[in-house]
Amino acid sequence: MPKLSRMPRPLLLALPLALAAAAAPMVAQMPEAPGKADKARVVAGSYTADAGHSLVGWRVNHFGFNDYFGLFGDVSGTLDIDPANPAAAKVSVKIPVSKVMTASSGLTAHLLKPAADGKPTDFFGAAPADATFVSTSVAPGADGMSAKITGDLTLNGVTKPVTIDATFAGAGTNPFNKAATLGFHGKATLKRSDFNVKYGVPFVSDEVKLDITVAFEKK
Repeated sequence: MPKLSRMPRPLLLALPLALAAAAAPMVAQMPEAPGKADKARVVAGSYTADAGHSLVGWRVNHFGFNDYFGLFGDVSGTLDIDPANPAAAKVSVKIPVSKVMTASSGLTAHLLKPAADGKPTDFFGAAPADATFVSTSVAPGADGMSAKITGDLTLNGVTKPVTIDATFAGAGTNPFNKAATLGFHGKATLKRSDFNVKYGVPFVSDEVKLDITVAFEKK
């Protein structure tokens, strides 16, 4: 093969074009993700949460040094939505507290530790009831991609209003089951003491930050 320095100048100039032309078919064959953040893709109707891809992460501060993370999975629920009237959307989800996950087996066990005789539980206790969130109002943002979803959160036997800052993440058709699918991200902040989860405050922060990701599939 001739060295590049010895190739005629016209060939050197043509080489990048030839390489680009050779790569073009490879680029054209690369698949695209089925979901896109395009409001025009949203199909009106009733949806069911895809439990395998719906999660609620939580974060608390530990001793003022750093944050600690945990996770609730297997989130189930429903969404009714009409893109022509997003303010009328309704969402209801169920969060299995008994399936809480952390990076520490000891902490996970403590979160689900039964109450001592005559004393309240430190955190959730053994076999805790599922938490639920049922929307009461939806205020769409001016950008058409976000909304403030206010609803009643029931956790540990206590019901309090919570507002979620939600963002539309994507819509499209699931390539495996062919279901029309919508995805959303959300953030919220609550005080765990409002839900009678007071153990360790203030060494472990009362404020809990939630990071939510939910996919819904059309029924």
